[in-house]
Amino acid sequence: MLRSLPRTPAPLGPGGAEVLRLITVQRVPVCLTVHASGRRRYGYWQPFSSGSGRGGCYVALPTDECDALHAAGLIELGDPVVDPAKTTYPVRPVVRGAPFATGTPRQVLTA
Repeated sequence: MLRSLPRTPAPLGPGGAEVLRLITVQRVPVCLTVHASGRRRYGYWQPFSSGSGRGGCYVALPTDECDALHAAGLIELGDPVVDPAKTTYPVRPVVRGAPFATGTPRQVLTA
């Protein structure tokens, strides 16, 4: 399962501030995927833009910056979706005074 990260009130660097901005204003959901091997990857799906001709791919965010934001209590993880190869958590900015509801992991149904 996911290990708990210690909360350290470290100041945000430029990279951490940019990642927090992306998570906060992102129009698509950001997720943390923890693979069965333990590998962790934060990212989001960038939809295709016909105007720029770019997108239609997953965009990875720097894991160390995201882990630091999580440890500082600036982002939180939602209810996990579990399948045999990985566990995926939605990532959201922390809203002070509104704790994130966590429950039991949901299992992925496959046909």
